[in-house]
Amino acid sequence: MQATASPQTFRRGSPPTQRRDVWWLEPLITAVVLGGFVIYATWAVLTGQNYWADPYLSPFFSPLLAGGKGEPLVNFSWWQISPAILIMWAPLGFRLTCYYYRKAYYRAFFWDPPACAVGELHAGYIGERKFPFILQNLHRYFLYLAIIVWGFLTYDAIRAFFFPGGFGMGVGTLVLVVNSALLGLYTFSCHSLRHRVGGCMDCPSNSKPRLKLWQIVSRLNSRHPTFAWCSLVWVAFSDMYIRLVATGAITDLRIF
Repeated sequence: MQATASPQTFRRGSPPTQRRDVWWLEPLITAVVLGGFVIYATWAVLTGQNYWADPYLSPFFSPLLAGGKGEPLVNFSWWQISPAILIMWAPLGFRLTCYYYRKAYYRAFFWDPPACAVGELHAGYIGERKFPFILQNLHRYFLYLAIIVWGFLTYDAIRAFFFPGGFGMGVGTLVLVVNSALLGLYTFSCHSLRHRVGGCMDCPSNSKPRLKLWQIVSRLNSRHPTFAWCSLVWVAFSDMYIRLVATGAITDLRIF
């Protein structure tokens, strides 16, 4: 017998879909987490204070483009420019143009579309061919800048072992080491890097070193979303921890 499709009714103002599960939960969680990170990071960067607790430096302010222990590099009589403003645009641009994050915030904030098998609320599709979305094509260049910034963060993690009284380790040291590791995993699992090291070759097996490197990046790439979220949450936690130590709200526990 030929099946006949029953007409579907949709609530006014809601995306057309036949899904009956809580499909809206994932974009809602994404919007809350990303929105919370943006609010906190913006506040931390614009205040430009309490980001240094020797030998710990907040990752939002690395590399430290300031003199001494946190003095602003540029200081007008009417406004002090936070050092983070001078460097945060690079890692921010890397995340903003990231292929995975584009999917996440397109769904969460633009509902374009909000989920699989869920229609859009607006008609028309222009892709990423017009401003400002055409700037997403700069992702590969932000990758190179992100690798440089990761190098500074790795230096900061190593420097966190050297206290004013000598070599040692504190909880803040471990926080920065984990931060460098997670950001490294996120950066080096990038889709653009995978293409850069091997995807652009017609026959990767002709170059054994590049084939091996491509295989390593490919394995990391399969965990790219996990690294993206873990590194995002941890970099905010790292700044928060150092901020609390710098203000005296908590005491950094020395392991040795």
